[in-house]
Amino acid sequence: MDELDANVSSKEGFGSVEKAVLLAFLSAVILTAILGNLLVMAAVCRDRQLRKIKTNYFIVSLAFVDLLVSVLVMPFGAIELVQDIWIYGEMFCLVRTSLDVLLTTASIFHLCCISLDRYYAICCQPLVYRNKMTPLRIALMLGGCWVIPMFISFLPIMQGWNNIGIIDLERISKPRLGQDLHVIEKRKFNQNSNSTYCIFMVNKPYAITCSVVAFYIPFLLMVLAYYRIYVTAKEHAHQIQMLQRAGAPSEGRPQPADQHSTHRMRTETKAAKTLCIIMGCFCLCWAPFFVTNIVDPFIDYTVPGQVWTAFLWLGYINSGLNPFLYAFLNKSFRRAFLIILCCDDERYRRPSILGQTVPCSTTTINGSTHVLSHCLCEHEGAMDVGEKHHGQGIIADLLCDSQPLWPLKNPLLPTSQSCCGDK
Repeated sequence: MDELDANVSSKEGFGSVEKAVLLAFLSAVILTAILGNLLVMAAVCRDRQLRKIKTNYFIVSLAFVDLLVSVLVMPFGAIELVQDIWIYGEMFCLVRTSLDVLLTTASIFHLCCISLDRYYAICCQPLVYRNKMTPLRIALMLGGCWVIPMFISFLPIMQGWNNIGIIDLERISKPRLGQDLHVIEKRKFNQNSNSTYCIFMVNKPYAITCSVVAFYIPFLLMVLAYYRIYVTAKEHAHQIQMLQRAGAPSEGRPQPADQHSTHRMRTETKAAKTLCIIMGCFCLCWAPFFVTNIVDPFIDYTVPGQVWTAFLWLGYINSGLNPFLYAFLNKSFRRAFLIILCCDDERYRRPSILGQTVPCSTTTINGSTHVLSHCLCEHEGAMDVGEKHHGQGIIADLLCDSQPLWPLKNPLLPTSQSCCGDK
């Protein structure tokens, strides 16, 4: 989000070595984001099973947004940073800034929608999920991810609402502001200067409104959603352990308590690590920028340009991390990636899954067998449990392999058995 794209170099500028290193780093970030997001989109287009999963609509739309960020926003920021000058004119500066705000906000909104989708899939019963995440509601959520950011990007920026109340520096003499004038002048676009910058000045109301809408509200929703997901996963693992302790071994196979405890601990650890990685990367990438974004207008725009640049590119890096966090960590996506990268190698193709769905955990009550969950035993590249259950393949890696996606209603059923075996 280029609200204050303070690509202002030091007084001496970058040397040739520094420019080469900086250019190599920025190029690597841009290329990684482009290739990663293209690969995600190609995988869904080629894999029919991935197209059936509701969550992947958000994943593909997120990849498209991040691809646009890496193509339409990052390259111009990199050129300005390396060359220490903006050469494309004031109007294109406004267009590029508007695109920056629009696309980065849309990317954050997609991350929020993914967290809500996972919340409904994991913390609710299947019928509730199907009622909540209908095709119409998914379409409305995706449309909102694109439309709402326009009201804090193109509309106010092109109308100049972000500049209302900011001091007109051209009417103030230099002795009045002293050294502060140089810092603020460097942030303003001056077409008469030999060294111009694409800088976007914002007033306090716009800074607060933009930051709250683009970051703080989605951040709060993500924290609440992922917290509930973790609590549900933890409760589920505890209930499974109680079921296994209360049940009798079937078919003479031993099921020691310590093995169940290890499996439960592995479940909790995997869920916790996944959630920590997702939220940690999101906060690390965007929190510094949006905290500074609100603080800066209240301290007379005295945040150094180098700090703005570092925080801005941290946010850009998030567009390159999203494919790894939301797709590369998923088994089904990794399989699709291998097929694409290995030129349709048959070894990575998913075999037919007809007849492979089996009850993974059952219990006997009054002589009747009841299925607690279903899974697809992991052999010959079988599909993840999450893909079969709710169609949420992206969630399989979050809760571990053969667990139901909602808390069991009765944790004290008498007998349980596993047909897939512990992993």
